[in-house]
Amino acid sequence: MGKGGLGNMMKQVQEMQAKMAAMQEELEQSEVEGSAGGGMVTVVANGKYEVLSITIDPEVVDKDDVEMLQDLVTAAVNQAFQKVQELQAEKMASVTGGLNLPGLNLPF
Repeated sequence: MGKGGLGNMMKQVQEMQAKMAAMQEELEQSEVEGSAGGGMVTVVANGKYEVLSITIDPEVVDKDDVEMLQDLVTAAVNQAFQKVQELQAEKMASVTGGLNLPGLNLPF
């Protein structure tokens, strides 16, 4: 590989790094919503797997059945996090052009 080829490859790597940084910033600003119990419990999370809010319909609050509420919250959080994973995969595919590049997995 000549000097021109190496320089071109380095430029492509730098462009990919810039795209990855922009994608990560965009993910951090993104919000997804998960819900359970037909919307009785709703969780909003961002692309960094941080829960931003939890909304619980008062009708689902039963002091004699706390376990059901815990299960609904858990399910809603898991659904929100699944959507974060899907969003990350979608954005990664847009940056890499759908290529499966080893070592470019997101650290979250």
